[in-house]
Amino acid sequence: MVRARPAAGGGRWVEISPERIRGWLDGFYSRHDGATEQGLVLTGVNNGDTATLYPPPGLAEAKDVDTLLAGIIRPPRIAVLLARKGAVAAGVADGTAITVSKVERFYVQGRTAAGGSSQQRYARRRANQAQAATQRAADIAARIMLPHAPGVVAEPHDAVRSLVCGGDRSMIEAILTDRRLSPLALLRHPHLLDSAEPRLAILAEAAVAARRIRVHLMP
Repeated sequence: MVRARPAAGGGRWVEISPERIRGWLDGFYSRHDGATEQGLVLTGVNNGDTATLYPPPGLAEAKDVDTLLAGIIRPPRIAVLLARKGAVAAGVADGTAITVSKVERFYVQGRTAAGGSSQQRYARRRANQAQAATQRAADIAARIMLPHAPGVVAEPHDAVRSLVCGGDRSMIEAILTDRRLSPLALLRHPHLLDSAEPRLAILAEAAVAARRIRVHLMP
């Protein structure tokens, strides 16, 4: 699958599944009468168009196209954390398969139009509920993902190589302040996935999305 969208500052982002990346590269070379390669940046021969490849989570060591192509043959194990105010989903993925997971919903009261003391009371209640939801989400993340973190799992090659997050950024940030999750927070991939309200099916979709190679095309 190939997905494209405009990029802030110019050009566009293309997300390419590992199964299609070789064909996409062949197409880029043919459209530009070949291309020069400098690390993960391709430059078209005929017009100077560039394609900058960003490795998927767990393959940060890939510094050139050949290393990237070799790495995606056997995708690394990753942890996936999706969160919104009302739900969390945590899991570990081998390729596109979720091997362990937990999804839970929380009740967080919506905003109210009431004024005065009632509004303040509702605001305090909502804040307390949000804090409780964040703590519960951190508990779930620790229980599901932490046993697979580097230095925790018995076999180093079984450890997750990256933490992929999606959903509400502020909720994710709050969850990862939990000290128990620091071994995973160190592995956090910088790209935040778009995510609907977390469910098991959404978690599986996130594992697929996380494997895609992101390419910035200019112009």
